[in-house]
Amino acid sequence: MTTAATDATSVFADARRMHEAALERMAAGDIRDAAEKAWCAAKRATDALILARTGEEPRRSTDTGAGLREIARRDAGARSLRARYYERQGALDGSAFTSGSANLSRRPNC
Repeated sequence: MTTAATDATSVFADARRMHEAALERMAAGDIRDAAEKAWCAAKRATDALILARTGEEPRRSTDTGAGLREIARRDAGARSLRARYYERQGALDGSAFTSGSANLSRRPNC
């Protein structure tokens, strides 16, 4: 396994941990913290994809968006990921975290 692949595996593991933490916070009724952690999980999983494909991990959120756009431009199969990434950003980072209200009780189709 290459260094980028090993690193991507670690970043994916971090995304899984954040996902589990989001589910725990949701069960505890803390929707804002759950939304923040769920958004972090989505972003980290996207960072891992970018790292696996390019060998470079995004440093900032804007880099994640740019990296995902570049992958989607070259790979038609990744285009739906781009739409889903921004959908989650709006729902989790925007609506749920800001207002503290959203239906996060069902898992999105990730």
